[in-house]
Amino acid sequence: MGVDVGGSGIKGAVVDLGTGDLLTERFKVATPKPSTPRAVARAVARLVTRAEWQGPLGCTVPGVVLGGVVHTAAHIDPAWVGTDGTALIAAATGRRVVLLNDADAAGIAEMRFGSGRGSGGVVIVLTFGTGIGSAVFVDQCLVPNTELGHLTMWGGSAEHRASALARTDEGLTWAQWAKRVNRYLAHVESLFWPDLVIVGGGVSRDHGKWVPLLRTRAQVVPAQLRNNAGIVGAALAAAEGRAP
Repeated sequence: MGVDVGGSGIKGAVVDLGTGDLLTERFKVATPKPSTPRAVARAVARLVTRAEWQGPLGCTVPGVVLGGVVHTAAHIDPAWVGTDGTALIAAATGRRVVLLNDADAAGIAEMRFGSGRGSGGVVIVLTFGTGIGSAVFVDQCLVPNTELGHLTMWGGSAEHRASALARTDEGLTWAQWAKRVNRYLAHVESLFWPDLVIVGGGVSRDHGKWVPLLRTRAQVVPAQLRNNAGIVGAALAAAEGRAP
C-alpha cells in the first residue's frame, strides 16, 4: 500500500506492483491542522484501517527524508523537522514502513510505469500542487531529495510564485500562470540541462490547459499517473523495503 501525505490532503490505496494500477479506491482525508507528526500519523493509520491493509506500507512526506528522519517541512508542521517519521508511522499503523520524499515517490512511479518509462539521460519530474516538488533521474537512477521548488526566484522560493496553489490564490489565468512556469523551467534548464521534463501533481489533470503553453529546450510531457503517482511510488518503495 502507498500513502501520499500532502499539504492539503492525505491519500492512499493498495497498488498492483506489476502494472501501477490502484487495486482499491483511493482513500483520502484532509491533512490535519496543525499537521503535527502525531496527527498525520493517526490520519495515515485511519487510511490503512479503511483499506484493511496488513502488509508493508510506503508513505511520503513533503520534505527531505534521510534514513527515515524528516529534515525539512515546507508544507507540514515544523515539528516534523528531526522526527523519525518511519518509527512514528510504524508505531501508529502497526506496519513495516518505508518513508520517502513525496516528489521522489511520484518520480519513481513515472519512471517505472509512466511518461519516463525507458527514458535515459537526465529526466526531471516536477509536481505542481501546494508547492513544487522535484525528482531528478540520471539514466533511470534517482538523485533523492533535490527540492528544486525552493530555487531562489522572484526574491524567494520559486514555488511561492509558480506552484498550482499560487495560481488559484492569485486568480491567474492558465496563460498567466504558464508564463511563470516557463520562467521557472528556464531556470531549471539552465542548471541541469534535462533531456525530458515530466510535469505532474494535482494540476496534471488539467494538463491540456497549460502544458501546450510551455516553451523549453527539453521535451515536456504530462505525468501519465497524474495525482496517483505518489501513491504508486510509495508502494514500490515499500515492496523493495527501503527508501531510494
